[in-house]
Amino acid sequence: MKGIVHWLIAWPREVAAHLGWLAPLFARITVGWVFLLSGWGKLHNLPQVTENFIGWGIPFPQFFTPLTSGIEFLGGLFLLLGLLTRISAGALAVTMIVAIKAAKWAEVDTLETLLGFDEFEYLALFLWLAIAGPGFLSIDYLLLRRFGRTPAKLVEGYAA
Repeated sequence: MKGIVHWLIAWPREVAAHLGWLAPLFARITVGWVFLLSGWGKLHNLPQVTENFIGWGIPFPQFFTPLTSGIEFLGGLFLLLGLLTRISAGALAVTMIVAIKAAKWAEVDTLETLLGFDEFEYLALFLWLAIAGPGFLSIDYLLLRRFGRTPAKLVEGYAA
């Protein structure tokens, strides 16, 4: 039994410990690219996006359209670079909450429907990145190593 537990639980855990950098990197690249392109498209089509915001009942659409578009573009860029990752992921998570509430909420009839929205999946990734951090293959990690108070120690949330 001890051998089975080791083989099924401990060994995969040991392997995963060496690949801890991979999950945040893939998550950042995936959502970073999607939102960089989404924000770029919205920034170049602000009148239509403003009309969408008006239709969804978002207050002050003339203000929130360029703000949201900029958050998506810069947040996506920053996630790709691993720069200001937790702040960017948090801001993008808020945009997903607003998107779900404003544009999708009327479609929610079950938990399964809510969990099936792309916006909810992005929200889950953004929350994970905001909490777990960008990993050590990031500008955030390099900046903390260079300017942090304890440069000799690995910074919590950035372990290799």
